[in-house]
Amino acid sequence: MKKIILTVALITLAFTTSSWAATNCPQPRKTKAAPSNIASKDMTAKASAANGKKLYNKSAKPLACKMCHGDKGDGMGKLGKALKPNPRNFTCSDTMKDVSAGQMFWIIKNGSAGTGMAAHKKTLKDKQIWDVVKYIRESWVK
Repeated sequence: MKKIILTVALITLAFTTSSWAATNCPQPRKTKAAPSNIASKDMTAKASAANGKKLYNKSAKPLACKMCHGDKGDGMGKLGKALKPNPRNFTCSDTMKDVSAGQMFWIIKNGSAGTGMAAHKKTLKDKQIWDVVKYIRESWVK
């Protein structure tokens, strides 16, 4: 009997997790739009994806990006699972197709009110933010 209950519980958990992940795309947001001169800007051509990867995975302060956005950029990081709304899922093309490099830069620099996204204007230089944007866009945004 205990094995049956455990099996049912595990199956229920698997379906619940799978269905939650499926609803994670697209992600509606009411994030403030960047000023047009920033939203249209794209400095990723001169940015370093390798440095962006280091920042994303380890060096960004106060928390590395992956803590919320996850190793796979899917918004399923250890801390991100507890945030409402969930962190941005960079692998969701339905969501990311309308998010410009400049908008990403603006959000990383200034944060996003009503979400767990903190501002990094005091902890990352503009060049470093562009490096992170390039890494994210090359790794997951298609």
